[in-house]
This record gives sequence, structure tokens and C-alpha cells, in this order.
Amino acid sequence: MKADKKEIVADANLVAMCGLYCGSCRSYLGGKCPGCKDNEKATWCKIRKCCNEKGIVTCAECADVEIRNCKNYTNIISKTFSLLFNSDREKCLKRIREVGYLEYASEMSAKRIQTLKRG
Repeated sequence: MKADKKEIVADANLVAMCGLYCGSCRSYLGGKCPGCKDNEKATWCKIRKCCNEKGIVTCAECADVEIRNCKNYTNIISKTFSLLFNSDREKCLKRIREVGYLEYASEMSAKRIQTLKRG
């Protein structure tokens, strides 16, 4: 492994606000992105803005019953990401609710994936 590359580790702080796992992301591992929570330049992310305004860690903590009906969560960027990467972020959020952040981070890092797949 190159010295400038980070290792994939289980870290609850690397769970993105939308349910992705930054700890397995190539951009994060390559040092090109600080991860969702530390990325102050991500002003374009409506999910990040919403979670910060509500004072919640991720959408998994949102009081709104149906995430799929949230306009911040189902915007064009998220739909494009979902299509391109076969990502099911709603499934990610459900898993976080079931097992908690640390166990979710452990599962994602062990599988070396940043999202659960649709299907």
C-alpha cells in the first residue's frame, strides 16, 4: 500500500450523512476528500445541510418516516449516484438503524464497500 493511501478501517465517524461509508471510498482513501462530515466545501450537498440544520448525525436519525419522500434525500445528484453505482442508500440507512453506526462501519469496511447495492 502506498504511503499516501489510507487503510480501510471501521470508524463510525466515517459514515456519511446519506448512509454511504466514506471509509471505503477511493477519494477518501486517496486523500482527495476528507469524508462527508469534514468536507466543508460540500455546500452543494442538501443532505449534509439538512442533517446539520436538524442536529442529527445521519438521515438514519431523521424523524421523517419515509426517507424516499424527502426532497433533500431524493434530489437529482442522489438519483444519478444511485443509478451509476447501483447504490441503495435507503437500505444503508435501514441497516444503520438496525445495527448502529459502529457495527455498520465494521460491516462496510470488512466488505470494502461504500454502499449497499440495490436488488
